[in-house]
Amino acid sequence: MELHFSKYQGTGNDFIVLDNRQNQFPKNDTNLVARLCDRRFGIGADGLLLLENDKSADFKMVYFNSDGKPGTMCGNGGRCLVVFAHSIGLIGKQTTFLASDGLHRATVEGERVSLSMSDVEDVAKKRNTFFLDTGSPHHVQRVKNLQGFEVAREGRRIRYGIYGEKGSNINFVEQDGPESFSVRTYERGVEEETLSCGTGVTAVAIAMHYAGYTKASKVQVRTRGGDLQVSFSYNGKGYDNVVLEGPATFVFKGVIR
Repeated sequence: MELHFSKYQGTGNDFIVLDNRQNQFPKNDTNLVARLCDRRFGIGADGLLLLENDKSADFKMVYFNSDGKPGTMCGNGGRCLVVFAHSIGLIGKQTTFLASDGLHRATVEGERVSLSMSDVEDVAKKRNTFFLDTGSPHHVQRVKNLQGFEVAREGRRIRYGIYGEKGSNINFVEQDGPESFSVRTYERGVEEETLSCGTGVTAVAIAMHYAGYTKASKVQVRTRGGDLQVSFSYNGKGYDNVVLEGPATFVFKGVIR
């Protein structure tokens, strides 16, 4: 059996992408997914994305972390899958697709994608940290000297020490200006720092607004892989009209035998 794949990246968060509308990919083979994502013995990626048929939307997104296990919503992955769907002629400049956390809308202009994210109804605050779910669970923590911060070590400690085996993604953030922040993220499922995390960037923007560190409803967030933009509306109780915007780029394609 041969499977054709494409490699995409969104601000350095990279993915193996496959058109699985014919249901050829063995989704239950955890070891295969992990091997394909391995950077030494496989293609190499932070995760694997399947584009599948869906009756309620243009397509369905199925996401696996690089450890081979099914993942929750992935913002950068969603943006990459939209560009892929556009490249194969499945969609035009606007689309809706189904992900693990529900229906998403997106628009694509070249390699730039605006993606609607889930509403956020609750932000939990504890001392200098915040916890919220933006389609995936996120811990947000302000730090000083982000560039020199031990993200992998501290992220792993918090991910397991506070949130246990199920875990959470861990984001360390530093403010750059009234409407801008920098973030570094330790991702569960990858179990390492990634260059960018779309749901993490979204969580940072909302948490920083909730805490009063910015009054802007459109926030610029810098990751190690590039810049993203998050816009939202605060309705007095929570956040809606949440949109993640940024680039999603084709890298290469190949065949898995």
